[in-house]
Amino acid sequence: MFNPEKPYNKLPFLPPGIELETKAVLKQAAKAGAALAELKGYAGLLPDKQLLIDSIVLQEAKDSSAIENIVTTQDELFRGLSASGEVSPQVKEVLNYRLALWEGFNIIKTKGVLTTNTIIAIQEKLEANKAGIRKLPGTILKNGRTGKVIYTPPDNEKNIRDLLANLEKFINEDTDETNYLVKMAVAHYQFESIHPFYDGNGRTGRIINVLYLTLKGLLDSPILYMSKGINEHKSDYYRLLQAVRTENAWEEWIIYMLKTVEETSVGTLFLIKRIKQAMDKTADVMKEKAGKIYTKELVEVMFKKPYVRINDIIAAKLASRNIASGYLKKLEEIKLLKPYKTGRDVLFENVALVKILKNT
Repeated sequence: MFNPEKPYNKLPFLPPGIELETKAVLKQAAKAGAALAELKGYAGLLPDKQLLIDSIVLQEAKDSSAIENIVTTQDELFRGLSASGEVSPQVKEVLNYRLALWEGFNIIKTKGVLTTNTIIAIQEKLEANKAGIRKLPGTILKNGRTGKVIYTPPDNEKNIRDLLANLEKFINEDTDETNYLVKMAVAHYQFESIHPFYDGNGRTGRIINVLYLTLKGLLDSPILYMSKGINEHKSDYYRLLQAVRTENAWEEWIIYMLKTVEETSVGTLFLIKRIKQAMDKTADVMKEKAGKIYTKELVEVMFKKPYVRINDIIAAKLASRNIASGYLKKLEEIKLLKPYKTGRDVLFENVALVKILKNT
């Protein structure tokens, strides 16, 4: 019998011992799969895909952190990405999420599997420490408003590692024909219920979601902006997680996650198209009003981050410092960039890109 105030050391191994692919689940899985395939297909046609991925990952990092009440303003985050000085702890945590996602993506692209060690590496990058798997009891999850205990995860290190080994096997071994999106939803529930780390479990789990989709070929890169959907329906997310533990309510949980994939696939595709349109319009304006300095590479530098510095142009080997300074001044004159002084740095806001990201 599940008791939220006692460690859930009898958390069942995967796969669950019930039928997962009900008629309702498969119907929603088809919708989610179609939306995800459209996103993958459009992104695959873009010649400058990496630029757009960086913007999506930044938004994903912000919203995933916000779910854990790590809140930063858009301006703080965008400037922190480009500034060379100190940033607030909140901005640093969001930027660490971005680094952790890329860390995990690069590992699975190299190794072709998503292992416990990879998950640990992601969490270490996220939290900037090496605390690793929980070894001490005492971790409990409470309602932030009432203080009521909601869940007490497994508290024995060996048990936690056994559960992670089982999860690793479930993720990497496809011994049946279970839909990958269904398996993603199941794996996410299991990871959050294992709760293997002292901190960063929610954000690590959301990184695992998109990495799993890339591992199984449903995406080519971690471009799905999924945390936005979870954040918008956060109460349902936690309620349905708990319902699996208390009522074995897998169908409702899986459908919730599949709808989140569908909705965020559509939203991410719309965001990518808007950024691509802004890049094309920026190129046109630059050609018309500053034709001498226009290059495709300069436009790309402008869209790598919401704020650009003179050193970004120099690092791209597009110009010397004096010439790069002239480029930025001209782009400011034609209102494509807007200067912002922070400490010793002068950052130049990409007006079009920041407007899109702020309204997402």
